[in-house]
Amino acid sequence: MKHKRGFNPLERMSAHRKALHRNMVTSLFRHERIKTTKTKALAVRRTAEKLITRAKTDSVHNRRIASGRLYDEGVVAKLFTSIGPRMKDRAGGYTRIIKLGERSGDASEIVILELVDYVLKTGEEKDKKAKKAGKAEKAEKKTAGKPAKKEKD
Repeated sequence: MKHKRGFNPLERMSAHRKALHRNMVTSLFRHERIKTTKTKALAVRRTAEKLITRAKTDSVHNRRIASGRLYDEGVVAKLFTSIGPRMKDRAGGYTRIIKLGERSGDASEIVILELVDYVLKTGEEKDKKAKKAGKAEKAEKKTAGKPAKKEKD
């Protein structure tokens, strides 16, 4: 049973587990979206949400704590300049876990861990805008070809 256990040790020694958390949280803040197993995502989510809460108030103390837990100073700067202010109005729940299915090798559950306000910056967003624009043009062409109706007296 899992009574009185504060965290999931992920079957790793403490130094390995801490390094794993640091790597994955740094990658999450750098890319704003990572693909991993469910158990790692649940463990890393806890660390990431605590750091985002720190980043909501920009102070020297909070920056030093964040830089002690992250590898890259550029990611620390991004955390405090873009991610923290975006989450200012949220009271928690800064990350989302999306289930993808099982991995074929060992059948472990694979998920996507992403920030809640993550927006696709690839061609998918452009495709959606293009479809909306195409529908609007078609509607204009249909109405433009027909003569206006005359009102009866």
